[in-house]
Amino acid sequence: MNTGMRLLLGLCAFVASTPPSLAQGWPEKPVRLVIPFPPGGINDITARNLNTRLPAILGQNLIIDYRAGAGGNVGAEHVAKAAADGYTILVANNSLLINASLYRKLAYDPFRDFVPVAMGSTAPSMISVHPSLPARNIKALVALAKARPGVITYGSAGAGTPTHLAGELFRARTGANILHVPYKGGGPLIIALVGGEVMISFNSPITARPHVDAGKLRALAVTTAKRWSGMPELPTVAEAGYAGFDSFAWIAFFAPAGTPRAIVERLNAAINRVQQLPEIRERFAEHGMEPGSGTPDEFATFLKSNFELWDKLIKAQHIEID
Repeated sequence: MNTGMRLLLGLCAFVASTPPSLAQGWPEKPVRLVIPFPPGGINDITARNLNTRLPAILGQNLIIDYRAGAGGNVGAEHVAKAAADGYTILVANNSLLINASLYRKLAYDPFRDFVPVAMGSTAPSMISVHPSLPARNIKALVALAKARPGVITYGSAGAGTPTHLAGELFRARTGANILHVPYKGGGPLIIALVGGEVMISFNSPITARPHVDAGKLRALAVTTAKRWSGMPELPTVAEAGYAGFDSFAWIAFFAPAGTPRAIVERLNAAINRVQQLPEIRERFAEHGMEPGSGTPDEFATFLKSNFELWDKLIKAQHIEID
């Protein structure tokens, strides 16, 4: 089945609904939020911050359930096979779509097997470099990489992660010939960057900023379309002359396919309500994140365009994981 047909079937499944009687009284018991990564990451931060207020609105507790492994695939597969009753919800990030193009075989399809519920939060990436690299802005970095093709390295939190794909997008859009070096997580990556094992990273600004402030790293830009409020002096990649460059991490909520529309809409409304609370917005800002917003249909439209962006890049760069 081609990509276009998969997307069409997924969106049709989203519009369809099961009998309304299944949605009446939801939730009548605690709702399980499945996080497909270890504790402490942006998926966890998003879920836990929203969970401070969601139970009061929904009238039930939400239980955090960590099911990490295989780049998020273990948790995603678990939710894809769960009952479509609104009591098992996936808290996923970009990897849910990226993995569909990256892996030869998956036990789930992100469009066929899930219903998009709500965007939880978004977070920019910061392009930071080791101080030994003689580049103080994006144009200088690109020029240096073109002059020394395949020599300057950039690290990621692992093959296929958003930090890897952000680097590949940078390569594709700027022509900078930089060499990818994967690490086993964001922690090892930042240690390697500070130690000079790699020269560049496309990492969370919250992770990199303490080292930037200490003079151990140099921040060059953010990868989003607009500047980050935490360091408004940092330009965007687009401002450096590469129009349309916009790469960011997103964290979102998904239900198994077939979940009643009434449940999806109620959970979406509850999440949107919590996201607007000043205390929640402040907590997200402390982590360099912004709360999401929008209807389930708006989120579904975003997912389609986001999938097409990464699918095109992955195929053009011949990136694949068995």
